[in-house]
Amino acid sequence: MAEKAISGDSIAINRRYLDHLLVESRIVGAVRPKTDCSLFGHVFSTPVTTGALSHLQPGMNVFAEGAKRADALCFTGMGPCDELEKVLQTGAKVAKIIKPYADPEEIYSRIACAEQYGAVAVGMDVEHSVNVQDDRDSVVVGYRMKLPTLDKLKAYVRAAKLPFVIKGALSVKDALTCAEIGCAGIILSHHNGLMRWAVPPAMLLQDIRKAVGDSLTVIVDGGIADGFDAFKALALGADAVSVGRPLMEPLKEKGADGVSETIRQFTDELKAMMLRTGSPDLKHIDPSVIHPVNW
Repeated sequence: MAEKAISGDSIAINRRYLDHLLVESRIVGAVRPKTDCSLFGHVFSTPVTTGALSHLQPGMNVFAEGAKRADALCFTGMGPCDELEKVLQTGAKVAKIIKPYADPEEIYSRIACAEQYGAVAVGMDVEHSVNVQDDRDSVVVGYRMKLPTLDKLKAYVRAAKLPFVIKGALSVKDALTCAEIGCAGIILSHHNGLMRWAVPPAMLLQDIRKAVGDSLTVIVDGGIADGFDAFKALALGADAVSVGRPLMEPLKEKGADGVSETIRQFTDELKAMMLRTGSPDLKHIDPSVIHPVNW
């Protein structure tokens, strides 16, 4: 029996939107593309980053090792300081995303750990602070969350000696606010459908880029299923894309090799689209190659 569709399924809505973005060919005179990408002061071979995942098997350090082998930025999610230490001992470049804990000391201690062990950035996934069906604080693995006030967010940004990233921004208004309080970047995300009827991140990209210019690094999270999706997001204004679920099975099956092979596959698919659209590098992808259609 077919699974019943959920009204307002943001994951399905995002998929439909990405599928209605068509790409024109500009291959005459095209050159082999480069995918070098600068994020938070570091250069990577690809704009495909890992998602800020948590509690993975065979281990978050194995996950990070896979990102390192692909020369990709590794975002990590919830986890204790000793786990982060092991992750960073792989030599991967890691950005630590912290939950919006109700206890501010939990947040400050994790910021300190990220700084101590050598993360390249730190941030917070503010969208995970409240439940899906009501406005009550969520509880994640036994920890109570709380939606931070703007003053609290400003304090966390000021406390961090690393670039600070907000995960969960999904509007021009939020992007501008993040820029105003001193954030280095935003991750456009509805946390795998936590918000029903959420606007697809790619739909907002051009407006957000126009509003913030180069003042923020803009990363798209959620629903990027391959390098072709990645190209669409980058063409519309993203600096990078974040990939989570597509890495989980490869991690289980092949460990670090599975993660690195998947990121490289996405990057190869991205290069294919860049070649066919006359895009020599990430800074010169022309958004006019994208054509939204309504069937």
